[in-house]
Amino acid sequence: MTNVTLPPGIPALRVTPMPADANFHGDIFGGWIMSQVDIAGSVPASRRARGRIATVAVNSFVFKEPVLIGDLVSFYATIEKTGRTSITVSVEVYAQRNPDEEITVKVTEASLTYVAVGPDRRPRPLPPLEP
Repeated sequence: MTNVTLPPGIPALRVTPMPADANFHGDIFGGWIMSQVDIAGSVPASRRARGRIATVAVNSFVFKEPVLIGDLVSFYATIEKTGRTSITVSVEVYAQRNPDEEITVKVTEASLTYVAVGPDRRPRPLPPLEP
């Protein structure tokens, strides 16, 4: 476990997992982390789409370290690529633990693809970027 620093900028999401989110060993369920990653990735994607989006793919997902009860977990989400209707977002996840002598570890890396959808829930083109 290597102590790292948090990336610059503001995380898309920051949360502390609770005992109900953990297995009997005190490790947070991978599914809980995956759902939080999806929420964090949707923040920049929905802003770029200026509206409703849907998750269409989890391109990659790597668990590097366990997340523990009481960790402060920060999710940093960055748009990596856009297409006509799609937005690919990378999400890096860090856990800060041990308040006496704080340790920060990178716990997860993921890449997800979202698609902009209209009121009919069908794909729609992304709006142009504003200057």
